[in-house]
Amino acid sequence: MKMLSRILALAALSAVLASASARAEDIKAGDLVITQAWTRATPNGAKIGGAYLTIENKGATPDRLISGSADVAGKVEVHEMSMDNGVMKMRALDKGVTIEPGKTVKLAPGGYHLMMFDLKNPLKQGDKVPVTLEFEKAGKVSVSLDVQAVGAQAPGGGDHSGHGDHSGHMDMKKM
Repeated sequence: MKMLSRILALAALSAVLASASARAEDIKAGDLVITQAWTRATPNGAKIGGAYLTIENKGATPDRLISGSADVAGKVEVHEMSMDNGVMKMRALDKGVTIEPGKTVKLAPGGYHLMMFDLKNPLKQGDKVPVTLEFEKAGKVSVSLDVQAVGAQAPGGGDHSGHGDHSGHMDMKKM
């Protein structure tokens, strides 16, 4: 009976470790570690989508996320959303976003994020979307975005309210 318990415990532990490694794909590029790369599914006809990820700088010098590219989009830009006198504003960051040494920058709904413009096809939940990020020092880095539900607020689901993002808006004017 003890042997069976040990086998079952080992099997359960193996399943947990396997699912964690399948879910958490860490990409290392120079001193940077990129994790939790994801996007939301988009409705048919949507021409824009947001992309999110976490970047940790384990080095001694800053690096900068400058831009991105993807086969699914005509253009990928680094953007920031912020509150200004109670109004949510979005703007492109022409110089990108800096990742200071020893710091982590999270691209998430309502803050820094990547905007994918001129989507060629809808992003479908469960798919993986390849994107190339361009950093000032680390250079070009390929990542795969996990496509979550339409209203997801974090990888793996979360809040479906859709607040703080505009990936479902088809007629948004360029700022």
